[in-house]
Amino acid sequence: MSQTLGPPDRFALVLVDLQNDFLHPDGAYGRAGQSSAAIAALPERLRPLVAATRAAGGWVIATQFTLVPGRRGEPLIAAHLRALRPFLTRGDFAPGSWGQALVETLAPADLLVEKIAYSAFYMSRMDFLLRKTGIETLAFAGIVTNGGVAATLRDAHIREFSPILLEDGCADFSPAAHQAAIASLAGISRVMRIADLIEQLGPPA
Repeated sequence: MSQTLGPPDRFALVLVDLQNDFLHPDGAYGRAGQSSAAIAALPERLRPLVAATRAAGGWVIATQFTLVPGRRGEPLIAAHLRALRPFLTRGDFAPGSWGQALVETLAPADLLVEKIAYSAFYMSRMDFLLRKTGIETLAFAGIVTNGGVAATLRDAHIREFSPILLEDGCADFSPAAHQAAIASLAGISRVMRIADLIEQLGPPA
């Protein structure tokens, strides 16, 4: 593995919220007609990188946006999210469900982190897992660029992990929002393309 990425066991690819309920036609967003060609293209685009990460001895981490069931199974949804996504209902993004799971194209992940907010560090075991495994460098891919990806990357930077943003490994519902997020995050993160990271990962160990 390239010296710029550090030892393979200290490197992780973080797949942010690439879940069935977001991406699959039968998932919560697909059923509601909430789709994006850029988002739908991500699993196949990232498949070679996931394979290269595993071959190099790095870690694959998947964050899972989760709606915790409350009384009668109704999801506990923040008011702003309820306003933005009124179609979300009982069973969507539920813990342990098919909808919550990482898409099959990229599965399985080495580590899973349930997240209940934009950042995967908020009230989760993310920091615990990274410290316990000794992971230091995090390459971020997934959705959405100006939401879960940006919030998690910023929190990683604050916690003194070394972040990499994959500009063609992330997507947003708005191309303009995607580009604005990339430009904003470039001040605190290395920005790379998938092919360049695969090259840096080098031949299998």
